[in-house]
Amino acid sequence: MAISYYTEDIKPPVLKKREVSNWIKQVAATYGKKTGDISYIFCSDEKILEVNRQYLQHDYYTDIITFDYSEGDKISGDLFISLDTVKTNAEKFHTNYEEELLRTIIHGILHLCGIDDKGPGEREIMEEHENKALALRL
Repeated sequence: MAISYYTEDIKPPVLKKREVSNWIKQVAATYGKKTGDISYIFCSDEKILEVNRQYLQHDYYTDIITFDYSEGDKISGDLFISLDTVKTNAEKFHTNYEEELLRTIIHGILHLCGIDDKGPGEREIMEEHENKALALRL
């Protein structure tokens, strides 16, 4: 069981992987979950658009796509993160790139823990959970 970090068609982000992995485990534990095999694939906008079209039949860019392979209380999945969109979102939301990257990283984990953001009012709930998770990093 491991948390792994990969890149596809883009320069890898600067991350303290051990610290980030420990934080992910800590956040998952607050939801009564253990981490199984989790793979982060950092990529470009073009790659995430390709994944979105191929697997979800969505024709738009996004910051993260989470493929959930969780079973029981063990979360597992493949998480594609567009570093291009993370950078754009950091500018749009007037935050720094590292914080936006961490928010995106934990967003996928929160999905694996069962938190959604597509329905009415769910985006705000997800944001609250993201903020709580980010506070654990400080």
